Amino acid sequence: MSQTMNAVLAHAGRSPQETFTTERVPVPELRARDVLVRVKAVSVNPVDTKVLKRLPQGASQTLGYDAAGIVEAVGRDVSGFAIGDEIYYAGDVTRPGTNSELHAVDARIVAHKPSTLNWAEAAAMPLTTITAWESLFDHLRLTADSTGTLLIVGGAGGVGSIMIQLAKALTGVTVIATASREESREWVLAQGADHVVGHRDLVDEVAPLAPRGVNWIYSSYTPGNLDAYATLLQPFGRIVAVDDDPGPIIGLKAKSLSFHWEYMFARIINDAPDAGEQGRLLAAVADLVDHRRLQTTLTTTLSGLNPTTLRAAHDLVASGGTIGKTALTL
Repeated sequence: MSQTMNAVLAHAGRSPQETFTTERVPVPELRARDVLVRVKAVSVNPVDTKVLKRLPQGASQTLGYDAAGIVEAVGRDVSGFAIGDEIYYAGDVTRPGTNSELHAVDARIVAHKPSTLNWAEAAAMPLTTITAWESLFDHLRLTADSTGTLLIVGGAGGVGSIMIQLAKALTGVTVIATASREESREWVLAQGADHVVGHRDLVDEVAPLAPRGVNWIYSSYTPGNLDAYATLLQPFGRIVAVDDDPGPIIGLKAKSLSFHWEYMFARIINDAPDAGEQGRLLAAVADLVDHRRLQTTLTTTLSGLNPTTLRAAHDLVASGGTIGKTALTL
């Protein structure tokens, strides 16, 4: 095995044309619980663009979290995976990213790739699926017996798209999702949403569909929406959000509403005792995909992992207007 490999590095403070460069870097050394992966495809998420913006001036980093690839080596404490296995995963924000030929990742957060998906289709799924799963089942505490109404704000995005599918496949809830453009509305309905509403006047649009209020809200964009959420939610309702600064939440107290943050890296970066839950849920999702109960949310595939394609993918995601997921194949 070569001692160096190609990786696409992101650089803070450079011109857009020089933000990404291909460099030779050392092949990562395996920790005891790691697998070394020959990366076949990656996808780009909003977290990639956020991490890039927050890099200190002059700093460089290999970004990328979602990946699908082939196991090349296993650490001494790894079980359940062998050289040659096809896997998919969402990585660890505290370690070098997946935008490289080879990548080391903790095997606890890895699962075998859905056999019915190609590399790009598989790479599009892990991060958003984990986010959606943890939001629904860890934070909102939905179960197979749950009924009621779930409002998904940002239904056409990567998380919203797979959250709709998971909610319809694994619970009994009614899903209302927001989407603004006609193509976004069509996409959201295709994922299984029961109703689609616009973003601008949430109370006026949602209230007729849920006259007694909604039970749960997933929020991809919270600032300015908390008053509407407080109006729409039934007492003891729950909000789960993925953005960084929701604003003052005191208005939620009158209805005894609860506010939760979802951060899908929380388990692995804190070495949580249940870090393996992410590997297990990805395995469950792979089974659902292979039994045609879930489908990939991939909408755009770019060929080649290089500065040009990675910059294009980042621009697409940063625009905020993309539907589904964007992946790059190596």
